[in-house]
Amino acid sequence: MSKVAVVYWSGTGNTETMANAVLEGAKKKGAEAVLLTASEFDASMMSEYDAVAFGCPSMGAEELEEGEFAPMFDTCESKLGGKKIALFGSYGWGDGEWMRNWEERCSNAGAAFACDFVICNGAPDEEGVSACEALGADLC
Repeated sequence: MSKVAVVYWSGTGNTETMANAVLEGAKKKGAEAVLLTASEFDASMMSEYDAVAFGCPSMGAEELEEGEFAPMFDTCESKLGGKKIALFGSYGWGDGEWMRNWEERCSNAGAAFACDFVICNGAPDEEGVSACEALGADLC
């Protein structure tokens, strides 16, 4: 059984909804999965999980949330080499540049992507929720 962590930050609840769908997808696939906020997770926990899904909305000028998520993720970045991960998040403007930049950053750190990232403009609709569930299943 895979151990999966779904780690997220959400300001409006959109990314939290996505995180719950990722968790559900992993559990349906048989994983031992946990949902953690960015403030509940740190680099020392990376080795406890077979796979990690990171979720963060686009903030400011298409960047990761700077107060909690980015500092946590910065510490995890050195542990991404060979780690199976997936990325997801919501946005309200722009075209997803923050996610493409984040994906490149993870790739440069040696992450092993389980699947393509999932982004939703605003609140995830039924298709977005399904995509997040599939992302969770792909982590297993």
